[in-house]
Amino acid sequence: MSDIIKLLPDSVANQIAAGEVIQRPASVIKELVENAIDAKATEVTIVLKDAGRTLIQVVDNGIGMSPTDARMAFERHATSKISAANDLFALNTMGFRGEALASIAAIAQVEMISMRRDDTVGTHIYISGSKVESQQPTAAVPGTNIMVKNIFFNVPARRKFLKKDSVELNNVLHEFERLALVNPDVDLTIIHNDITLHQLRHAPLKQRIGNLFGKSIEKQIIPIETETSIVKLSGFVGLPENARKRGALQYLFVNGRNMRHPYFHKAILNCYEQLIRADEQPNYFVDFHVDPSTIDVNIHPTKNEIKFENEQAIWQILNAAVRESLGKFNAVPSIDFDNSDNVPDIPAFAPDANAMPDFSAATDYNPFAESAASQSHAPCQHRANRPFDDWEKLYQSFENTPETPVHPDSDTLFANGIGGPADDVVASRINGFDAPDGNDSIDGEASPKSTIQLNDKYIITPTASGLLIVDKYRAHVRVLYESYAKNCENSSIPSQKVMFPEAVNLTPARIAILNEYKEDIFSMGFELEAMTVDTWVINGIPAGISDSDNVQLLTSMLDDLQMGTDVTQRSVRQSIALHLARAAAVNASRQLSESEVEHLLSQLFSLSTPAYTPDGNKVMVEISTAEIKSMF
Repeated sequence: MSDIIKLLPDSVANQIAAGEVIQRPASVIKELVENAIDAKATEVTIVLKDAGRTLIQVVDNGIGMSPTDARMAFERHATSKISAANDLFALNTMGFRGEALASIAAIAQVEMISMRRDDTVGTHIYISGSKVESQQPTAAVPGTNIMVKNIFFNVPARRKFLKKDSVELNNVLHEFERLALVNPDVDLTIIHNDITLHQLRHAPLKQRIGNLFGKSIEKQIIPIETETSIVKLSGFVGLPENARKRGALQYLFVNGRNMRHPYFHKAILNCYEQLIRADEQPNYFVDFHVDPSTIDVNIHPTKNEIKFENEQAIWQILNAAVRESLGKFNAVPSIDFDNSDNVPDIPAFAPDANAMPDFSAATDYNPFAESAASQSHAPCQHRANRPFDDWEKLYQSFENTPETPVHPDSDTLFANGIGGPADDVVASRINGFDAPDGNDSIDGEASPKSTIQLNDKYIITPTASGLLIVDKYRAHVRVLYESYAKNCENSSIPSQKVMFPEAVNLTPARIAILNEYKEDIFSMGFELEAMTVDTWVINGIPAGISDSDNVQLLTSMLDDLQMGTDVTQRSVRQSIALHLARAAAVNASRQLSESEVEHLLSQLFSLSTPAYTPDGNKVMVEISTAEIKSMF
């Protein structure tokens, strides 16, 4: 029997390696830009066509390559960055395996022009599918110019898994942001389809953050700085009030390299436990400087996962540094004892021995009864010795019967909203407190209300089997979502003009999503107008949305559109409908009248799935009579 184990050809081996190193156009950009940084480039320009599907071009002003080096650079495991295994523990470069260019050349058509600074002529090399087609001298400028064309042209199975251009461009921009943050001293430009998306000049890290994500972010972050024998930490963390439910900016760097580290992420989140809500995330940009011999970057093909030798000690140092920064900049709430306006009025009477109850007469003592002596020391007689002279106003307040506060728009909140007309009763799902004889009164008094509002957040109502507790806000979100989703399927949602148009600065990633789903967003009631490349104006919002932050609504909606996967028009509009429902739903501070509560419940229980919000949160909980009995 003949031997069956054979050595794979280089072209096949390179394609296998490329499957781990090169996953999409963003991976190519990461590898090429990191090579440019390692070549001591101070200016790097990225040019894309069709989100990198047709062309990825990276031009740098680095040290360049000789003709021999240019040819060797595309061989597997050929590198100038290490020469022995021990060099892995003293790395000062981004690359070191010598796999990136070989992997790229295996799945694309590559042209490279490179020239060293002291040379007078450069070299031009063309490779297709790992095969060198030509190499010849050419006129050039110092540095390297690499063009990667038709990515995955010879691997159709991989090419068909590429997402639509907007998704791939979004991934490219996220990778560009990571590269820009970790290299603030390098000028970086990215151009897509002849449109300049970013043109960043070298700047301090804080300014680079503002250039990438908008100048407003610079006012929302505070510095973090500490140095020990184990690690030096620097960077910025976000103020608690600027935490985000979606799209939080969270970046960790180590020795000039991006990394993902759930353990250190948890250390930072731990500092915000009592400062932000459980569903919010803080922004942070933290740079670690450690001895290269104490980390291992060679545990994942993308080199984003890094193992630390002193992980637990660094966790403690990071946690303490973030807490110190939050405390130093008054991010932690405190009580102002010097402000007399915050001090409550306290009765200024002294204890009286005669006011103490007589415990010897146990049969006459009532702990709930107020003694005559205690009544004689009424607090209003001793409140900071301030005379009360507006007696007429006080008597009027006694004569007026307090009424349940009702929102001025309560008549139209539900009746004229998109939820539809109100039902007359909720008896199909809820049994109220009815009098035994069927009348509406008991012993001549009005019967109790069938619903109670607890803390202006929950609605409590009796059912045939116990008590039902409904989250008011989530219930309204569920009702409004069904209406928005139904209306957007049948026709577009009408738009209402805003009194004062609002300008919003959008990142290139958000602009790409906006352009991709512009038709769906406009059909849902938004009126947007482009003023500049990155500035849009909100002229109109969907009807029924009021008292909302329109800029926050738009940006969070763009961030939450299903990125990374192919989406249908239906799923896009459903995602938008959910954001509109959240913006229009009644908040916890809004007191509803009894009729509004009944109307909301009738709409909720008319739905086929009233128990959960569209994103899976509970709307209601039932406590059975048996559970209530067990409490007693």
